[in-house]
Amino acid sequence: MPQIKSAIKRVATNKKKNAENKPVMSTVKNALKTFNLMIQENKIEEAEKYLPILMSTLDTAVEKGAIHKNNAANKISAASKKINDIKTGKLVVEIKKDNKTIAAEKARAAKAAREEAARARKEAKKETADEEKKK
Repeated sequence: MPQIKSAIKRVATNKKKNAENKPVMSTVKNALKTFNLMIQENKIEEAEKYLPILMSTLDTAVEKGAIHKNNAANKISAASKKINDIKTGKLVVEIKKDNKTIAAEKARAAKAAREEAARARKEAKKETADEEKKK
C-alpha cells in the first residue's frame, strides 16, 4: 500500500475508473467476439447486419473514455475490411471444427471403411464358392 498522500489518492482514482470502464470494456469485447464468431461460422450477412451495432458499441466506449478514438476507429476499420475482403474473395473463411466434430467424422469414416472391407470379404468368399462349384 502506498504511504504518500498523492499515491493513496491515485490508487482510489484508479479503482474508481477501473470500476467505470469494466462494464463498458466487457460489452466491447463481447461485441467483437460475436462479430468474429459470425465470420468464423461463415454468416457474412449476419455479420454485415451486426457491424452498425459493433460501431455504436465502440463509439459508446469512446464517449465514456474507456478507449481512445483511434483505437475504436482501427477496430471498426478492421471489421469492415474483413467483411469486404470476404465479399470480394480476397479472404476465404475456413470453418473451424472442434475436436468432438473431428472425432465423430473419423469414427464415421472408420465405420464406413470397416463396412466396405466386410462387403469385399463377402464378395470374395462368394466368388471362391462359385469357382469351387464350377470345378
